[in-house]
Amino acid sequence: MVQEVEAVRRTKVLSSFPAGDPYGSWPAEEYAARCRERGQRATVVMDLDRDSFLVVAVDADGSHSAA
Repeated sequence: MVQEVEAVRRTKVLSSFPAGDPYGSWPAEEYAARCRERGQRATVVMDLDRDSFLVVAVDADGSHSAA
């Protein structure tokens, strides 16, 4: 039996863009690309509840511990 393992990482929302934008996720992707140019690990995710694209920074080092 194969088990899926999901890594849980802390994220910080950097910006939000409406999913109804005529350009779709492009504005969010462009913002994330600018963040990555500055050395920040940023990615775009979809928030279905709020119908928006979120640009989030991923805490890759895992230095924060969950209590």
